[in-house]
Amino acid sequence: MNQDQAIDIGNFLRSKREDVGLSQAEVARRAGVDKGTVSRVESAQFTARTDNLQAIGEVVGVSLTDIFAAGGRIPSTDLPSIRPYLRAKYCNMPTELLEEIEGYLEQLARERGISFDGPLNDEDQYTTTAN
Repeated sequence: MNQDQAIDIGNFLRSKREDVGLSQAEVARRAGVDKGTVSRVESAQFTARTDNLQAIGEVVGVSLTDIFAAGGRIPSTDLPSIRPYLRAKYCNMPTELLEEIEGYLEQLARERGISFDGPLNDEDQYTTTAN
């Protein structure tokens, strides 16, 4: 993990911790890690072990995958598009609600001229010509 990734992960975990209203000491206690570990992860002073990141993530309500994605450790090509992600991540959500969310996202994509299905037919590729 490079320093930029460590900073992004630290900021992400700090934000999530603050969202749930917990102190670093309380997160550390619940995660079974030293308070200094939480502090150093949030300030990107060192790279935490995966098991510590997972334990901290569980306390603040985020998965290890989300932590790694926040730090850019998962290539975007390895991430699912929105529809399969929603269906997998929120498998217990009522189907009607998932369909409503998907409909809203489709409408938003049309309005903004974007696609949530990822680049198709090399549309993210470009070529240059020499003059």
